[in-house]
Amino acid sequence: MLTSSAPRSASSDLAFFSSSKVSNSVASTSSNVVVTTRVARRPANQQSRSAPATRAPSSSSSPLSSPLTSDHSPPRKRKTQTVGSSSALPRDVKRLRADPEAEYTDKPRKRIYNSSKNSSRASSRQCTQPPSPEPIYRSSRSRSTSLFPGLDTETPITPRRWCTDKDGAPGKRHLSSEMVVKRLMKSYKSYFKNHDDPSDRSFQPHPTNYPFAELEYPNTGASERFILLAPKDKDHYGPIMDLERSLHCIVENYLTPPQQALFGPIPSDALSEAASPPPSPSPSPPHSRSSTSSGSSSLTSLSDSSTLSSLTSLSTSSTNSPIRVPLLRAVQRAIHRQDGPLFLRAIAQINSILRSLKYPPLPPDLFAPVPPNPLMQVVEGWSEKGMPKKVLMRIIEENYQRSVGPNVHSLKQYEAFSSTVYGELMPSLAHEIIQVTKLNEESLFLDLGSGVGNVVVQASLQTGCRSFGVELMPAPAKVARQMAEQLKVRCRMWGIRMGEVELEEGNMLTSKRVDELIAKADVVLVDNKVFEESLNEALRPKFLDLKEGAIVVSLKPFVSSLNARVTERNVDDISAIFDVTERPYHSGSVSWGNNGGSYYIHRVDRGGYAKIREKFENSRVGGRSTRGSRR
Repeated sequence: MLTSSAPRSASSDLAFFSSSKVSNSVASTSSNVVVTTRVARRPANQQSRSAPATRAPSSSSSPLSSPLTSDHSPPRKRKTQTVGSSSALPRDVKRLRADPEAEYTDKPRKRIYNSSKNSSRASSRQCTQPPSPEPIYRSSRSRSTSLFPGLDTETPITPRRWCTDKDGAPGKRHLSSEMVVKRLMKSYKSYFKNHDDPSDRSFQPHPTNYPFAELEYPNTGASERFILLAPKDKDHYGPIMDLERSLHCIVENYLTPPQQALFGPIPSDALSEAASPPPSPSPSPPHSRSSTSSGSSSLTSLSDSSTLSSLTSLSTSSTNSPIRVPLLRAVQRAIHRQDGPLFLRAIAQINSILRSLKYPPLPPDLFAPVPPNPLMQVVEGWSEKGMPKKVLMRIIEENYQRSVGPNVHSLKQYEAFSSTVYGELMPSLAHEIIQVTKLNEESLFLDLGSGVGNVVVQASLQTGCRSFGVELMPAPAKVARQMAEQLKVRCRMWGIRMGEVELEEGNMLTSKRVDELIAKADVVLVDNKVFEESLNEALRPKFLDLKEGAIVVSLKPFVSSLNARVTERNVDDISAIFDVTERPYHSGSVSWGNNGGSYYIHRVDRGGYAKIREKFENSRVGGRSTRGSRR
């Protein structure tokens, strides 16, 4: 044992530790510490061959104990990680700081083995493992492709003759605007006034002496009367607005530019929509004279073109100063001012001009043919370009307001949350579906659950196709029969020839007529938004009778998933014959809500299904042979 000659001061050893440990040390810095060291001599050759000596544990547990020789490494210190220090950061953040251009990823790092033994084993495993079969999907479209293809900008128009050869006289069974308002007279109130004579009661509601105006329609012998009253409920049918819209549609689509000049420009906005109706009249309407006397006025000669483009002496003021106003503008101004006499005089002169155009002067020769109606000659020119959409929508709206509007209360009588819940596709969505499916005059259209038949009649009117609809509920089926009958009359008034319509009241699942027609159908519509799943499943077997290329349009898909992967479970499914496309519809396209949604186009593609099935069978056989070779 050897004792050091001079004791070391503890203050020199404290420099090894951090300042925080020095301050917290219990020992005093003034005390002296004596360190005893044992030294043993070893041969030089033995020392070089032996393993490096390890440091013997210190006999003292005090942190101030320290070795004297430099042969022993100092003890490692545990560093305290402070907030914000780089050592406290996650490993991925440290890697990003070291290489800022490296892309961050949540995937774990792959451990790389440099051992040749491991690499050879992995390569041999890859050689023996069979490749996984390529997934097969029902459609050729990629799963990442958008399911909402855009509507074709230009849909091909099939040439057809739109003009009817029948007379336009409505007949006794015609449901006119006058009849609709007359039945519901208690729900209407006065709108127009006579500003020159406040005591004039001719514009007040009355069971028989009500105010009315007549409008000439394009076809020969066609006209309709409108009662000039406003609905108490703004959502109900408004005859004044209806008359104005029909007038604008006739002038815009049935007249040539020189003829349109006789009426003046079409106003951009219908003021009748913005005009608020006056307060409700007295509950006991007075007995007043008919408004026919108010509408009688002397018309200027039709030979003077200057008088045809303006109204003369239509001032409502006390002074009869003449004013010159285009006819359509005068109608709009009369509605905006609620000026009854001005409105009647403007409509009277408009009808006079329309009659002069519809009925040209007869030739002097009594045996000469009667000149044709120029307005019908315009319809003859629609063969190549098709019927204007504004005319189509106007006819549909007129027919709906008269046939369906008064029966809305009866249509609401259904069992909630059942397959009989009543709902409609709006004309805009029906127009798009008919356009996308490319219906034409030679097509057959089926509507399973047709409701009031609005889409059935629209398909026949829009394309001239043959249409069939079946409805289970008695109330909608009754309205549908009336709508189809009235649309035929209204099409004659507009000079239009529509396709054949057939309606049936019954169950679509048991109908023999459905079984007869579904094999010939080109397009089948199923508004199955609220159908029970059992009803949808019962309909699926019927689609097996559809011909190749036929289309089923529905609000809910008849497949489990769009473009599903072909597996053992679904390769023999009934719906595998369909190639399905999803399309969006926007707000206001359906009657049961304001939100948008999707509808689905199922196209029968048995040829494509046969190729998919063959490919699936080949991949299955290839997989079996690979597994057999491994054994």
